[in-house]
Amino acid sequence: MSRPIVVIADWDPEGGVWVATTRDLKGLVTEAETIELLRAKLPGMIFDLMEEAGVTEMPASVEIIARSSDKLVAAE
Repeated sequence: MSRPIVVIADWDPEGGVWVATTRDLKGLVTEAETIELLRAKLPGMIFDLMEEAGVTEMPASVEIIARSSDKLVAAE
């Protein structure tokens, strides 16, 4: 059984989008306004990039790790 593709999704507050990248598949960089839209977008992109790269072994799954941070502001 093959391993999952791990995608890191970082929130970009300036752009108002989640930016997704992975080390597991060269060329995968995309963005979406919500995690749900990102989840819907990733499978097609992954299959296309795998086909271009000549990869025949399908990943077991796609694991999305979402990261977001907020600055702490002291209460007045």
